[in-house]
Amino acid sequence: MDDLEKAILISFDESGTINSLIKLQAAAFIQQVKDTPSICSICIEKFCLSNLVEVKFWCLQCLHEILRVRYSSMSSEEKDLIRKSVFSMACGEPVHANDTNSVRIFESPSFVKNKLAQVVVTLINYEYPEIWPSVFVDFLHKLSKGAAVIDMFCRVLNVMDDELISLDYPRSGNDVAVAGRIKDAMRVQCVPQMVRAWYDIVLMYKNSDPDLCSSVLNSMRKYVSWIDIGLIANDAFTQLLFELMLVDGLPDQLRAAASGAVLAVVSKRMEFKSKLALLQSLQISRVFRLVTDDSGSELVSGVASLLTGYATEVLECSKHLEPEDGKEVSLELLNEVLPSVFNIIQNGEVDSAFSIVHFLSVYVGTMKNHSTLTDRQLLHLSQILEVIRMQIQFDPMYRNNLDILDKIGQQEADRMAEFRKDLFVLIRNVGRVAPDLTQAFIKNSLGNSMSSSEDRNVEEVEASLSLFYALGESLSDDAMRTGLLGELIPMLLSTRFPCHSNRLVAHVYLDTITRYVKYVSENTQYIPIALRAFLDERGIHHPNVNVSRRASYLFMRVVKLLKAKLVPYIETILQSLQDTVAQFTRMGRVPNDVSVSEDGSHIFEAIGLLIGMEDVPPEKQSDYLSSLLTPLCQQVEVALLNAKPQNPEESLLQIENMQQIVMAINALSKGFSQRLVTTTRPGIGLMFKKTLDILLQILVVFPKVEPLRSKVTSFIHRMVDTLGPSIFPYLPNALGQLLIESEPKELVGFLVLLNQLICKFGAEVRDILEAVYPVIASRAFSILPRNDIQSGPGSCGEEIRELQELQKTVFIFLNVIATHELSSVFLSPKSSTHLDLMMQLLLYNCCNHKDITIRKACVQVFIRLIKDWCTGPYGKETVPGFQRFIIETFAVNCCLYSVLDKSFEFRDANTVLLFGEIVTAQKVMYEKFGNDFLLHFVSKCFPSIHCPQDLAEQYCQKLQANDFKALKSFYQSLIERLRPLQNGSLVFR
Repeated sequence: MDDLEKAILISFDESGTINSLIKLQAAAFIQQVKDTPSICSICIEKFCLSNLVEVKFWCLQCLHEILRVRYSSMSSEEKDLIRKSVFSMACGEPVHANDTNSVRIFESPSFVKNKLAQVVVTLINYEYPEIWPSVFVDFLHKLSKGAAVIDMFCRVLNVMDDELISLDYPRSGNDVAVAGRIKDAMRVQCVPQMVRAWYDIVLMYKNSDPDLCSSVLNSMRKYVSWIDIGLIANDAFTQLLFELMLVDGLPDQLRAAASGAVLAVVSKRMEFKSKLALLQSLQISRVFRLVTDDSGSELVSGVASLLTGYATEVLECSKHLEPEDGKEVSLELLNEVLPSVFNIIQNGEVDSAFSIVHFLSVYVGTMKNHSTLTDRQLLHLSQILEVIRMQIQFDPMYRNNLDILDKIGQQEADRMAEFRKDLFVLIRNVGRVAPDLTQAFIKNSLGNSMSSSEDRNVEEVEASLSLFYALGESLSDDAMRTGLLGELIPMLLSTRFPCHSNRLVAHVYLDTITRYVKYVSENTQYIPIALRAFLDERGIHHPNVNVSRRASYLFMRVVKLLKAKLVPYIETILQSLQDTVAQFTRMGRVPNDVSVSEDGSHIFEAIGLLIGMEDVPPEKQSDYLSSLLTPLCQQVEVALLNAKPQNPEESLLQIENMQQIVMAINALSKGFSQRLVTTTRPGIGLMFKKTLDILLQILVVFPKVEPLRSKVTSFIHRMVDTLGPSIFPYLPNALGQLLIESEPKELVGFLVLLNQLICKFGAEVRDILEAVYPVIASRAFSILPRNDIQSGPGSCGEEIRELQELQKTVFIFLNVIATHELSSVFLSPKSSTHLDLMMQLLLYNCCNHKDITIRKACVQVFIRLIKDWCTGPYGKETVPGFQRFIIETFAVNCCLYSVLDKSFEFRDANTVLLFGEIVTAQKVMYEKFGNDFLLHFVSKCFPSIHCPQDLAEQYCQKLQANDFKALKSFYQSLIERLRPLQNGSLVFR
């Protein structure tokens, strides 16, 4: 063993026993050898003389690298040496006189032979057909030397397909051109001889060396897509391939390889009429039995791929052929193969390349225009429904995980939800084509799943219910009234499955009832049993808290849909919910009960919707509401009386209790309209006012507890809508308490409440606004930066987000004030001190804010202020200095400089809306200030941006005319023409 061989062995060593320094030395020595001019000769000689596998592999790897990197700079002698040497190696022939190991290449491991094939293919890439035109013909002549050379030839073909030809991998334009060059030359020169060689080899070796025949067929399969199909799709070769598949005594590997070759023939792209003739000639029914008998799994898998591929091609023919071209023939072939396809799908033998859903969807799509379906089509549709049912079933091994919904269960639920999407689309398509068949299938499926063995019951019931649920998504109102739904829905409502305690089954059961509640609405005799499903242990009283939570939400939705039709059942419903409601209304309940904390609001919203209807008699309505509000309010009063802020643990329990109570009352109030509580039944309004008075005390006792504060604020929002103007006496107290906290998050909530009040009551809230605006302005303007909110090292992401939210809310608040004719609030004695800072903030952000909607809101504020504060002639000012500020600062910076900036993107829809407001501002300024505006804007500003005189004159004409659309269009074109003339000299002032 010489030094090079030692270095190669060291470099390949993965045992970890060799010192890293020695490995580095070995790598350096190898690189030194690689850099020698005679490296090609060294590699070839070492390959021939060494018996070490690692050395042989390194030599081939080195040659491959040299060809790839240095081919264009190599001498013709070096290329000739490599070409002759590697071809001799591949054929097991001596490379030179001293080579006594030539045949031993075939005894090398597969990775060495594959590397040799890679070197040959690299030469073909560069040299075929111009320099080395005889490579394939020469190889074909050598195949008579026996199995070892045939195997090597197969490896060369496989590597050539992978690296040069196959379109399964991304290829550059140059790669595609090389592949085209090679294929064109092979078609002319050697493809017929190659196909003949494949045929002869398989015929000769099928009994003596089936592994070799499998290799040949697997190589051949890769080439069928681009060679003349007639060379293989002929009586002799096709017969041989089917014989290989059908003879029981042959190994499964060979039989599966034959099926793969036939699949390649079937998948060959061609004109549909020719394809149909080819498919018909195959007589594919001969292999149907192979997927139903006790054949080996490899064969079954191969034939399954063949049949699904065949079915896909036949279906494509049926889609594209006209009746005169053989459409009926294609449908006959399809009907012939479909039973086998269904069998394959149900047995799970589907190849990953075959999309079950796509195939079945296309097949169902062929029936859409059929007025009546044949018995065979109906049979196939029922088989499709069975396939869907089987495919969507959960694996029983995940039953417990899904029931408790742990991490594994959640992952499986998410996976199945994604997997089911297309299958649910498919069942809806089947339901449209054959509604009666689909509904009958679901009915039978539900019936069968109820009587199935307990170990499958959960998954079968869940799958059947899921099918019923999915079907309902596409049913029209008319479809709801026809078909078997009149049997299915009552059956669903009255059924108690043995596995109803399972979370999955209970969930989908309730979801399905909710989906079909419209049917119940039109068939009111089913309301009692529908209610029972939600109110008993199948729903709200289910032992699984997740189901109970979901049932509460769905029940609230059902109440919204049925509403007035539930009036006769209110007493029954309230009695059924008594224990659930009691968890809120009794003292000392456990505050951490998940079902209570999460679902109370849904239950109370449902009750509110029921008892808040005008159909309910006044006395009963008052009694119902009082029986709920009184104990809840008493709990709050007791909790406030006993509040111990100094005892954090006890205080935490009180806070959690009160949070849930406020949420419950808030939800309850949603069912009561403003008309009812203020006009028709003011006594109800009085109850809510008393409740509001009590809940506002929470803000006094716990002013800094954010969760409580947000819940009470939410209730105030609700009371604004419910009580209307009668809430005014409560607002000073409420707003005063809410103003105590001035953190950005709390201030945002306060401003949102004020926006609601302004939008609902308009000028009626002027006095309230004048009282609170100075405090708001002082706090907000002291928190917000004068320009951009900076985020950098040391800044907290949450703080930045809160600041951004506050900034956005402040500008919306200013916009709401201005656009509701309340701009005089800004000028009140206590507010006017904040006017200058407000103007600077508005100006900067209408020109620079990254959020275009905020910029638009700021511009709208200026437009409104101009209209409100500039009513007299120019020079006679309501607000001293305002007109000059607008003309000299706002107009220049916002209406001119900000739009000239390249960041102002006219292709963005929001920016176009902002631009419209900016043009409106110019129009309003001209209407208010006339020539004074034009004199400054056009005469002084336009020259500074290099605007030609004729364009400036056109602008004046457009502005003075009454065509706003023309003005906007012209101003955009003007800005786009002026942008290239700017040199970065625009400075915000």
